[in-house]
Amino acid sequence: MSEQHAHTSPGRRAWLGLLVTLGPVLLVSMDGSILFLAMPRVSQALTPTADQALWILDIYGFAVGSLLIAFGSIGDRYGRLRLLMIGATVFGIGSAAAALAPTPEFLIAARALMGVAGATLLPSALAVLSELFGDPRRRAQAIGIFAAAFAAGFAIGPVVGGVLLERFWWGSVFLVNLPVIALFLIFAPVLLGEVRATRPGRVDAFSVVTSAVGLLLMIYGLKHAAAEGVSAVPLVAGIAGAALLTWFALRQRRLEYPLMDFSLFRDRVFTVAIITGLLPLAAWSATAYLAGIYLQSVLGLSVLHAALLALPGAMVLTTTCIVTPMVVDRIGKRTALIICHFSIAGGLLLLLPATTAGGVGWYVASTAVAGVGYGISFAVVADTAVGAVPTERAGSAGAIAETSNEIGNALGIALLGSLAALIFRLQGPDLAPTLDETLQLPSLASHLAGEAKSAFVTGLHAAAVVASLLHLALGGLALRWLPRSTTPEATVDALSEDTSDHAKTTA
Repeated sequence: MSEQHAHTSPGRRAWLGLLVTLGPVLLVSMDGSILFLAMPRVSQALTPTADQALWILDIYGFAVGSLLIAFGSIGDRYGRLRLLMIGATVFGIGSAAAALAPTPEFLIAARALMGVAGATLLPSALAVLSELFGDPRRRAQAIGIFAAAFAAGFAIGPVVGGVLLERFWWGSVFLVNLPVIALFLIFAPVLLGEVRATRPGRVDAFSVVTSAVGLLLMIYGLKHAAAEGVSAVPLVAGIAGAALLTWFALRQRRLEYPLMDFSLFRDRVFTVAIITGLLPLAAWSATAYLAGIYLQSVLGLSVLHAALLALPGAMVLTTTCIVTPMVVDRIGKRTALIICHFSIAGGLLLLLPATTAGGVGWYVASTAVAGVGYGISFAVVADTAVGAVPTERAGSAGAIAETSNEIGNALGIALLGSLAALIFRLQGPDLAPTLDETLQLPSLASHLAGEAKSAFVTGLHAAAVVASLLHLALGGLALRWLPRSTTPEATVDALSEDTSDHAKTTA
């Protein structure tokens, strides 16, 4: 249990602790997208091969997604603040190494080190916040702010990268991390207290390795199959990853002290919450990726202009993350989760009027409407996951929630991106596998360019429709599964209780 800070009414120290924790959280999420604009400069400086360029982009997310569960459990057992300090130090070292990387291989290794460090920071930071704020509503508000910082990092990463690249060399996108890390290392020991679990038992090393390698192989297989088509290597990697994860899940059922407590998923509320962490990220990553290509390659906007058009949606998303806990006090989490899925579905459908001739307004409207749902999902999922378990398991629960985000991000681009690519190949001029490659062909006839753009827009529409239908289905499931309570307060209690047999508020 906590050694300190279990206050019913958090004072200034708790809020300052939240503030100092947000720095690394923002950096971890921002570094997942900040290279999107920097890659052309990186390619000019280091001349990586196509495969090396893909690894430079992907290895960070692979490492974060595959190790979150392992480090969530390790932090629970051996101390979350200690893991935060180690993780922040390693993240700073990795950032400096990446900025000064002389070769593509060195940059890949530095990005992998940053990903490992990032996986230590997210679940431990979330668990420390649950200790700083003992009151459930204050804790929900703090986690909402945490989620807003995490979401904002993804959204502003390309914009920050674009601004830095206008004045500095490509390594500046990594060096910007160092001042934030330095401030965290100075103030965290003063403002944050150490938290350890009271549960006995040692961390099962075999489970750590199995979960990490299984997730890494599965995400690798999905992403590479989407980028390069189905071939032997990604197919075998994906199957091997799925087999390892199945073995991992079966092993957890036999362990006295499992790395991941799958019994949590027996609770319908927890299950809906985790799916809510996965599906919105899948929709967001896929449509953001495809819409970025649409704005630049179809409508001809500059990269920075396209990034700036995403700011209204990012502002709506961030604001929603912050205000959601206060709104939930009035309407309840059941209603919030239902609004989440239906608003995302409606926002995605607003992409359908976008055409090859224009659609900037529809894009901005889509990101704003869907941003409400995305913001709710970030805020509610994290709080529900942490509130659904005893305090000593908060790191593991937070890791499950964050892992669902990372896997959703990979699945969105892999599956929905593959759907859009398939439609492009079927309806396009069949001159090159992607729109950008088609438009770069020498002496391309204007009618063939128009045909390629039209096929890409059709693929974007198809991905948006599929994602929208999935959210409508999950919204309907939430209507049916989640407990209906007579008061918002009762709903909050019903949706944040742990999975043991506590008294539940019923209709």
